[in-house]
Amino acid sequence: MNLRDLRYLLALADHRHFGRAAEASHVSQPTLSTQIRKLEDELGVALVERAPRKVMLTEAGTAIAQRARNVIAEVEQMREIARRAHDPESGTLRLGLFPTLGPYLLPHVVGPLRARYPKLELLLVEEKTADLITRLREGRIDAAVLALPVDDEGLEHAVLFDEPFVLAVPEKHPLATPRGRKRAALSLDTLQHEQLLLLEDGHCLREQALDVCHLAGASEKDGFRATSLETLRQMVAAGVGMTLLPVLAVKPPVPPQPNLRLLPFAAPAPKRRIALFWRKSSARATFLRGFADVLARLPAELLRLEARE
Repeated sequence: MNLRDLRYLLALADHRHFGRAAEASHVSQPTLSTQIRKLEDELGVALVERAPRKVMLTEAGTAIAQRARNVIAEVEQMREIARRAHDPESGTLRLGLFPTLGPYLLPHVVGPLRARYPKLELLLVEEKTADLITRLREGRIDAAVLALPVDDEGLEHAVLFDEPFVLAVPEKHPLATPRGRKRAALSLDTLQHEQLLLLEDGHCLREQALDVCHLAGASEKDGFRATSLETLRQMVAAGVGMTLLPVLAVKPPVPPQPNLRLLPFAAPAPKRRIALFWRKSSARATFLRGFADVLARLPAELLRLEARE
């Protein structure tokens, strides 16, 4: 048994297809298939159920693959310790972000990160929160920017910032004001009995918005669930309804939407708390705390919306 064969098994577990697993492993399909059979022979148990168009791991294969992930992750930690001994701020960092934050945060932090860590290669992974937590736990990414709370005793975190929500309404909505006109910040009670457009299941922003709805006495608009934040924005601009948007999603370089009005809330405004998470066992914990400090240095004006257009 060797690390190479364990990596082949993990590739097969991830892709569920011999051809795609071989391609991801940069070997031929016969080579990967042969090594998997040798691993089965060595262990004396079938790891894979082979069918013409479908590959599944057996119960034993699933359990062994999980152990293999742990082994590979520990080996990577050993290599990382060795790399950090030479230069803690070089190498590769695999960073996860969720879709309703990543595209809007990155334009403001990539420049400062490159300036602070010029030898660091940043590999970005954008997935929903649950998938990022799984990848982080299994060692497939090194850290993830997530919204609190995250219930996982194996992870540590550093708080980055609080991101307020703003209310997005169509330009002809009674709450909207003409462009250039002053408007007062909204009370959360303004949402009482209102129906909001929300994202589909799996997005943490949906759960955050539902929490605000419950607090304000609002509800979800029936018959509609968006697949992305941009879909929500377009639906509001088209007059379908109103929604909550995180403030970074309405700041440049995001272009303004002419048929949409953005309304801030009076303090204490509804918000989400963003943090950087990593494994407690990570060899890069000290480095990641410094990395978090750079991420947290957002200009204050990015995290507020003035009470005027």
